[in-house]
Amino acid sequence: MFTTSAFAQTAAASPMDPLGGLLIPMLAMLAIFYFLLIRPQSQRAKQLRERLNAVRRGDTVVTAGGMLGKVTKASDTSDEIEVELADNLKVRIVKGTLLDVRAKGEPVKDAT
Repeated sequence: MFTTSAFAQTAAASPMDPLGGLLIPMLAMLAIFYFLLIRPQSQRAKQLRERLNAVRRGDTVVTAGGMLGKVTKASDTSDEIEVELADNLKVRIVKGTLLDVRAKGEPVKDAT
């Protein structure tokens, strides 16, 4: 009989405690993911798009197939470029399949 009255006097839990306890850490994790993963990746993609749009004759390119070649013909209006892979071997490649564009005098990038 005394125990039931003791249970009745306990304070009810606030309905905001579970929500507030989970909401703040989830927002913090989303902010961390945005600044460490999403934002740098979108900046790299933007830089690659800019380099692909600025490709010109004489640049060295790396294709998605891993082939290295020298651009012999490029136009701003077309989506295709002509690349010389070897002596007397020229192929047309879509700009979207390029992985990297190096300017004429640009040194090779480090892997790190």
